[in-house]
Amino acid sequence: MSKTPNDRLAGKTAVITGGAAGIGRATSLMFAREGAHVVILDIQDQAAEQTLDMIEKAGGSGHFFHADVSKANEVDRAFDAIKADVGPYDVLFNHAGTIIVKALHESTEEDYDRLMDINVRSAFLVCRRALPEMVSNGGGSVVITASIASELGYALESLYCMSKGAVLQLARTIAIEYRDQGIRCNAICPGFVKTAHGLREIAELDAAGQTWEDGDLAATQGRICEPDEVASAVVFLASDEASFVNGHALYVDNGWYSKG
Repeated sequence: MSKTPNDRLAGKTAVITGGAAGIGRATSLMFAREGAHVVILDIQDQAAEQTLDMIEKAGGSGHFFHADVSKANEVDRAFDAIKADVGPYDVLFNHAGTIIVKALHESTEEDYDRLMDINVRSAFLVCRRALPEMVSNGGGSVVITASIASELGYALESLYCMSKGAVLQLARTIAIEYRDQGIRCNAICPGFVKTAHGLREIAELDAAGQTWEDGDLAATQGRICEPDEVASAVVFLASDEASFVNGHALYVDNGWYSKG
């Protein structure tokens, strides 16, 4: 990939969970454009291979390893493969996640377990494995995908809000615990983003009687966010430009959170 003045991740290797599609794909592509070797961990094999093909056709480099990052054995197997086939890494974008739109009193224990596994347990397992390896390699940057729902509550999204509050606190505690070992950790907190995930969320909320498509979106964040706008924030936090940014929740929501 040709060098440009914007090669902010040149020489770095970045691991991205959930990097195959949506915000994950946008970030994988942008990381590669900024000079990083990209390692995608995902369960979506076809989408991941397509993303990897896009990276390589643009002159970048990357790897893909199939992994359900909510399962400890698959996390360890993937990181063992990274260690053997790729080598040290200095950026981790912990992005894998999903959403359930449902009233609290209708939510089942199975719903709770599924969302906590995918959103929270995966972040715990991946960070637990990656942090010692990053420390031994001299440090690096961790970015965790939280949400505007990490600190604001939303009807029909109680389980999602709980899970995103948890990963925001994980980012903050990693920032404190590992700061003196050369690790920075920050969270991105998007509003609604134009991905399959975000559009499904809007459709399901509206089907339940809300009015995001009829004006609530314009009133809260002005317009829907593009995936590249989130990816740009992740690149900044991952790069050395953010060398003194640690434990921060970066809201990518066009002022929605500030309105409260």
